[in-house]
Amino acid sequence: MSLAFIDFLTYVLFGLKILAIVLATLMFVLGLDDLFIDLCYWGRKLIRRFRIYDKHEKADEKRLFEVPEKPLAIMVPAWNEVGVVGEMARLAASTIDYENYQIFVGTYPNDPQTQADVDAVCLHYPNVHKVVCARPGPTSKADCLNNIIDAILRFQQDARIEFAGFILHDAEDVISPMELRLYNYLLPNKDMIQIPVYPYAPEWKGFTAGHYVDEFAENHGKDVIVREALTGQVPSAGVGTCFSRRAISALLEDGDGIAFDVQSLTEDYDIGFRLKQKGMKCIFARYSITDPSLALKQEWRLGMSREFAQVICVREHFPRDWQHAIRQKSRWIVGIVFQGTSNLGWSRKGALNYFLWRDRRGLFAYLLSFLVNLLLLVLLAMWLVTAIAPESWRFMSILSDSHLLTVLLWLNGLLLFNRLFQRFWFVTRYYGIFEGLLSAPRMMWSNFVNFFANLRALRQVMEMGDSRRVAWDKTTHEFPALASPARTPLGQRLVDKGLISETQLEQAITSPVRRRLGRELLLRGWLNSEQLAEALAEQLDLPWAPLNPFKLAPALIAKLPRKLATHYGVLPVDEDGDTLVLASESPVSQVSLGVISRQLKRPVRARLAPQGRVTLGLRYHYPSPWQKPETREMLAVLERHQDDAELLERVATHQVMLGALLQVRGMVPVTLFNQALIDFDPEHQSLGEHLIARGIITEEILQQALAEQASEQQAAYDLTREVA
Repeated sequence: MSLAFIDFLTYVLFGLKILAIVLATLMFVLGLDDLFIDLCYWGRKLIRRFRIYDKHEKADEKRLFEVPEKPLAIMVPAWNEVGVVGEMARLAASTIDYENYQIFVGTYPNDPQTQADVDAVCLHYPNVHKVVCARPGPTSKADCLNNIIDAILRFQQDARIEFAGFILHDAEDVISPMELRLYNYLLPNKDMIQIPVYPYAPEWKGFTAGHYVDEFAENHGKDVIVREALTGQVPSAGVGTCFSRRAISALLEDGDGIAFDVQSLTEDYDIGFRLKQKGMKCIFARYSITDPSLALKQEWRLGMSREFAQVICVREHFPRDWQHAIRQKSRWIVGIVFQGTSNLGWSRKGALNYFLWRDRRGLFAYLLSFLVNLLLLVLLAMWLVTAIAPESWRFMSILSDSHLLTVLLWLNGLLLFNRLFQRFWFVTRYYGIFEGLLSAPRMMWSNFVNFFANLRALRQVMEMGDSRRVAWDKTTHEFPALASPARTPLGQRLVDKGLISETQLEQAITSPVRRRLGRELLLRGWLNSEQLAEALAEQLDLPWAPLNPFKLAPALIAKLPRKLATHYGVLPVDEDGDTLVLASESPVSQVSLGVISRQLKRPVRARLAPQGRVTLGLRYHYPSPWQKPETREMLAVLERHQDDAELLERVATHQVMLGALLQVRGMVPVTLFNQALIDFDPEHQSLGEHLIARGIITEEILQQALAEQASEQQAAYDLTREVA
């Protein structure tokens, strides 16, 4: 071996030694930074354990039910989200223990597939509203949210309500059953509420998706808690964030009608600081549920803690492949590090600056971690060569004659052990010990993902020349898709079945009196109610069954309180095991069925009934204080002649509910009617009085509708007088 090569190798080893000292020093500083957060968290936990919880009981879900429901709006930006929005709406309607909420989905004019998907969802869920953004997509998430807020403000004006909270969610989010009740409880005393986000754990070898599990478990289990305690400022995670009406109003005022910064890729992160600067109250709400049935369901595993695992949180899938993870994280880095530094600068408060540094140190820290990992691989290779061929090669240890490096490595080793323990602890408490053990090998993979995400972010900013010009590089979302087959119009379906002719269909559609097609055909005698119910059931993919409301057992009627029956227009008609079967004349939304099920504390399902049968049943079994003597007389005649199917059919044809009449006439849009129905109490006032009090209709419109309803009722009275 030449002396020159030996000299070169000596210089390389010396250089590696210097590099190792520099890297070890920097890693030690970063380790102390993380250790400070750990000490603050555990110190705070001990103080609260022995100074607060020894005197006061921990809050549980009982107090969440004590606050009346305030209107809440959920904002969902959607670009290329076919199949995802429907599943979110279905899960929300069937699991959320809340009724007074509306979902507004922002779509784009150049994304017709997502628009069609949202349209299909709106047919099934009246509390879901499609918003079409003014500009083609993809713009930015902030721009989409601004369009959604405009639609929410218009809905407020039309529905004569004021939303108390504006909630950020993505289309793939799985929402905790008690989430909206928690927001409802904290509003309006808090202006921004953030709840934890817990990604779904992949299979054991899915390190890319798994590293999100580790990062969110530790960040939302510890770091954000310390941040709130020391600064009172909470960064939004972009999902599971609720803004108060006061906060949105302040943002709209600042932005001259525009709440979110349209050039920001992390507008939610920015808003946390903007609200803090205005002196508004922000909170990171980790609220645990004692009743497992009210928490998000997950398989119980060894090591899990009920306090952690039953917390009100948001669950969602994160990218499983390397490329999508880097795209997503580079967007976060551009928004938080580059745009955040440009837009927010630094604070005058030292504590807040410290956390700003922690937010922005990633650009430096992940490069450092990557270099440390590379150095470790180089040293490992040198050791292997020495071990395999000890007589041929023997590299000198870089630790020789370096007490400083030895001490630094020992200290960093202890700090690394603490880091591994902290991450293991917080992952285990929510996901179980198996995921906790996987967090150690995933930590190195996390460093590689974050390093390349930083490189991509740097490249994007350098190519654009300005971080604010980087586009919304949206992540593909994952959720089981809902199939939404095209529906044949009712009229065409009836023609195809040979029940009516094309001529009859045209005459019914062009009738000068505005009625639902099915009812128009019934009044003309071209169809009977059971034929109509069967066709509607096929069109809506719902079950149906004949119904004679006068033959229902009183014990069955007693299963459903009058308030629920008249409020939702349903009649208990059967029991299938523990499930109560409800009949209705029009589809009952899953949101309403969820409310009924929770109040009855038993499962329910709905089926269609022929025209007028449920209306007669409600008037007979649940008479209102305002029921007219003529109605009672008519019902008495029908009861005596309950086996006369022809009479029941003729009378039922003329039965029409006031709400249905107002909607068909176009006096009240369906979405506004459903919103107004939420706080309607049939025990204290009539529906017409309620709608007038809410400003939905005028007295003149009500009288017009009542006059038409009375005319139909008069026709029914005349029919019963003939047989009385």
